[in-house]
Amino acid sequence: MSFKVSERYNCVIIEFKGNVMGGPDAVELNDTLHELIEEGKKNVVVDLAKVKFMNSSGLGMLIGGLTTMRKAGGDLRIANPTDKIESLLVVTKLITVFKHYESLEEAVNSYNKEEGEEEEND
Repeated sequence: MSFKVSERYNCVIIEFKGNVMGGPDAVELNDTLHELIEEGKKNVVVDLAKVKFMNSSGLGMLIGGLTTMRKAGGDLRIANPTDKIESLLVVTKLITVFKHYESLEEAVNSYNKEEGEEEEND
């Protein structure tokens, strides 16, 4: 697996590619997330459009990332899960844990909407 980090509007996009199977990739992702937190970047979207396969360690990696970001006051959301990955999230009931979106655009915009709502409530 490889991943690419980019920024759009007020969030960071991490695009996964290949097979997500944990291991050294989990350590690399964790390091990347901690660097983002240090930079004050806490809104993350993981783009799964190019993921071919994900095992339980890969799911664990996503859960670890979600926990890391939420502890820092942010969030990790999922975009573009393939049918195979989405059914895996449904079977494991993780679909109820992650905020998930069919497109990258929707996931990115979900952060903008929340910030707008917070400003209106102040």
